[in-house]
Amino acid sequence: MLQVVQDEPGAPAFEAALTAQRASDQASLPGGWRQVEALPVGLFAAVMGLTGLSVAWTLAHARYGTPSWIGPSVGVVASVAFVTIAAGYAAKARIAPQAVRAEFRHPIAGNLFGAPLISLLLLPIPLTPLSLALARVLWIVGAFGMTLFAWLIVTRWLSDRQQAVHATPAWIVPVVGLLDVPLALPGLGLPPMQGVMIFGLAVGLFFALPLFTLILSRLLFETPLPAALQPSLLILVAPFAVGFSAYVATTGVIDLFAEALFAIALFLLAVLLPKLARFGRACPFRVSWWGVSFPLAAVAVAALRVATVQPGPATDTLALSLLTLSTLVIAWLLARTLIGLARGELRTLAQ
Repeated sequence: MLQVVQDEPGAPAFEAALTAQRASDQASLPGGWRQVEALPVGLFAAVMGLTGLSVAWTLAHARYGTPSWIGPSVGVVASVAFVTIAAGYAAKARIAPQAVRAEFRHPIAGNLFGAPLISLLLLPIPLTPLSLALARVLWIVGAFGMTLFAWLIVTRWLSDRQQAVHATPAWIVPVVGLLDVPLALPGLGLPPMQGVMIFGLAVGLFFALPLFTLILSRLLFETPLPAALQPSLLILVAPFAVGFSAYVATTGVIDLFAEALFAIALFLLAVLLPKLARFGRACPFRVSWWGVSFPLAAVAVAALRVATVQPGPATDTLALSLLTLSTLVIAWLLARTLIGLARGELRTLAQ
């Protein structure tokens, strides 16, 4: 999603804490384990993107008869990625607790601790056919954790004066992440939780508007985002694409309001997508590139839902185009990340 860089205020202190902890641990840690200190919590965005892609391919199978194994297979990859990243971050918390605390307290990076909680809300969708009990447990933990984290971050925002330069797309993650609460519920077979679904939808959409305004204001009137943060701009699409799916999951219909959310998501994607082609020149590959994965997958899922209810040449072409785009981008991100990890480049990729 988004990594801390030294161009942002407050980042030097964050990097200093990481450097000090790394220096103290290097004497006792074997070479291979030293990299885990650099593991950013934002890498959980990979789980979010892969899970969204799994849902998209499952919908594509229902609508177009694509191979039925693709969606579940991507879901398994997402699950493996979650376990692997969680184990790595647990190791980081054990060997470099100061770095974890600094990351959590940082006004930008701290918001990304919502990414593992969102992953817990999304993974039950592909996991339900494999283990309904596990899917239920993950969703319950994710729902409670996401609600508590949103409360904590909003309390932090209201307790201290914030700097406009810190209003980056990462601010969307903690509270707007509540929009993911309703997504898996219809398939979990739990007692009716309409109130919970409405809560996630209402709070997520309510905070999406002022946060979007603050971030847009920062982009217009403050210095441009550092190169390493440029891919995170696509996060601005997520509230409307995910809001569409959350609204449909809660109400069961695609009405005028749902179509309006989808239209906004498409417009923002059209504005930001040309920037995606320029990110490669402005920003060498970093973990922050995963910030584009979930928004792309979420728009593809929304387009496939629309094409299922309103089939036609235009909606089908749009849905298949977005599915292809998100698949190619996420496949490249996964391959490039695995190559980087195999080469021992985690410290570089996390910068």
